[in-house]
Amino acid sequence: MRIITTLLLLSLLAPLPAQEQPIRLTVMAWNILHGANDIPNGQEHAIEIIRAIDPDIVLMVETYGSGPRIADSLGYHFHLVAKEGTPLGDKSVNLSIYSRYPFGDRIDTNYPFYLGGREILVGAQKIRFFSNWFHYLPWENEPEKQGKSAEELLAWENTGKRYEMIQKVKPYFEKYAAETDSIPLIIGGDMNSPSHLDWGSETQAQHNGLIVPWYATQFIEDLGLIDTYRAIHPSPITHPGITWNAKDRRDEHRIDYIFYKGNTLHPIHSFSDQRYLGEPIYLDGKLIPFPSDHGFVVGVFEVRR
Repeated sequence: MRIITTLLLLSLLAPLPAQEQPIRLTVMAWNILHGANDIPNGQEHAIEIIRAIDPDIVLMVETYGSGPRIADSLGYHFHLVAKEGTPLGDKSVNLSIYSRYPFGDRIDTNYPFYLGGREILVGAQKIRFFSNWFHYLPWENEPEKQGKSAEELLAWENTGKRYEMIQKVKPYFEKYAAETDSIPLIIGGDMNSPSHLDWGSETQAQHNGLIVPWYATQFIEDLGLIDTYRAIHPSPITHPGITWNAKDRRDEHRIDYIFYKGNTLHPIHSFSDQRYLGEPIYLDGKLIPFPSDHGFVVGVFEVRR
């Protein structure tokens, strides 16, 4: 009895195992427009903006040869979404991924111009990241003014190159979304489409009475992926999250996204910022000319084991 009592006392006095602390992970998705080369010193301004945002992961669109310089300047690992062996400075390559964390396996697709990925080791957690771009056609600045019903708008959406691209890469979305119980998934980029979450009953009055389940985002939600920005900011009225606009016409849309799926990923913050090309953005106490026609979107996660 004395031995049992002693063992029990020792077990009570033994230190409890330390709880594994969650990792705070910041992900940025940004179309930098023609490699950030459309304004003077555009690459340098892209570097300044990314440095100020300070993301752990960048999912980039329209890299076009600028990737190595941006990655080297900021100390990131760099992955070009292209056939293995492609020169990293290849000016024809659209997508890329930057990471402060070490890379794991490549995730190549047959359509690297608009979808490709990389496994990244975030602490003890392997996460799959994809950079993504879909074609802008069909496009109308104010699609609700075409005189079409919601059903007719969806049929119109499905006549363009964007829908064709989605059909080609949809099997990859389905495959990796189905495996998130073991490996979480984050997809970010420029979908060139409004979101069905921004065209619901809350914004019906803004959209000529229409509720439109836009296919380009609805199919992703149907696979269980979550729109990070809308998870944090559910109301498209108070937080429209615009990432695309054009001067001299009404053309405001949220078309750049970060989606996630996985039980270990928990979004805690998200924000976006949109400027016109060359317009200054105020970051880190200075004005930086914006090198793109697309705004960026940022999602902050806790990665919990």
